[in-house]
Amino acid sequence: MNSLPELDSITALNPTSANSITTIASSSSSSSTSPSTITTAAAGTVATTSSRYENQKRRDWNTFGQYLRNHRPPLSLSRCSGAHVLEFLRYLDQFGKTKVHTQLCPFFGHPSPPAPCPCPLRQAWGSLDALIGRLRAAFEENGGKPEANPFGARAVRLYLREVRDSQAKARGISYEKKKRKKPPQAPMIAAAGRVENQ
Repeated sequence: MNSLPELDSITALNPTSANSITTIASSSSSSSTSPSTITTAAAGTVATTSSRYENQKRRDWNTFGQYLRNHRPPLSLSRCSGAHVLEFLRYLDQFGKTKVHTQLCPFFGHPSPPAPCPCPLRQAWGSLDALIGRLRAAFEENGGKPEANPFGARAVRLYLREVRDSQAKARGISYEKKKRKKPPQAPMIAAAGRVENQ
């Protein structure tokens, strides 16, 4: 299992080869999330590339597949459960870059500690949450049934909630959802009509 590279190092892709010349053509109305067209001059073919989200989802799916193959004993996707997903998330913690203070640390609950401390680095809750979202979608896109999706298991949701709450306390950061501001309500027409009639 130690042969699996860091998740961040997998994210770098080189879509062009040294032997081909590529031209990226996109319309001015296309956004960063819509597919663009790549024409390879050497082969004279046209292929479409996916959005950044789709590329990341594919890389995450391949990384999880590699994790299952390196698992001892190797696991097939059909035998994968929420417990294996939790094991994968805990495995990823060793590559984390977010300092999470322990309760014994004098900086526990401080968002900006004034000095370094020996507390462990972990994967940030937001990164794990986004990763699970991408893997959950990829599972269903690759033929998995929604009711059998290990990434949507109750244990995984509870684990993510626990990580969010513990990191919020340890780092002194609130992960509460931002409340939308209600737009100002227009004055009631009926009330305005009554005022004019008096």
